[in-house]
Amino acid sequence: MSKIGRKPIDVNNVKIELKGPDVHYQGKNASGIHTLPYFLEATLEDNHLKIDLKSNPRQNKKFWGLHRALLANKIYGASQNFEKKLLIKGLGFKAELSGRNVKFALGYSHKVEFTLPDNVLFNVDKTGQNLTLQSFDKELLGKVCDQIRSLRPPEPYKGTGIRYEDEVIIRKAGKTKA
Repeated sequence: MSKIGRKPIDVNNVKIELKGPDVHYQGKNASGIHTLPYFLEATLEDNHLKIDLKSNPRQNKKFWGLHRALLANKIYGASQNFEKKLLIKGLGFKAELSGRNVKFALGYSHKVEFTLPDNVLFNVDKTGQNLTLQSFDKELLGKVCDQIRSLRPPEPYKGTGIRYEDEVIIRKAGKTKA
């Protein structure tokens, strides 16, 4: 069984206020409120936030680690941004940023236009093939990266398409002559 719920959350440079089941956080990037369920309570000790179970039935334990992880991600995002990198592989495949819109040339007969949400920062290198996305919201960042990747997923024969920087593409051999 996972022991994620027991781990204390490091609260560096983030102001935390506890008001009943609500945890108010405020940092340089973001601020907000996370509401804990009735069977969890938060305590602040020596720059560490701890989540404890009030009652210990089996069905409550699974939410203990979940809410600890969600709250830890929100507090981390309030102090510094999460970052994901995408790579574009392929001849003539590239991305261009213009305002909040990104135009992708991905081998289709037309350019694909993608509108970025307000809370996501987007950087492209000068080749147009290395993309860096940053946000204080980990869930939103993952969703946006997945939507961009789905525009042209990597294919197994040549390896062309959009992939995560640390993603490993298993290549297929293709046809051989008899």
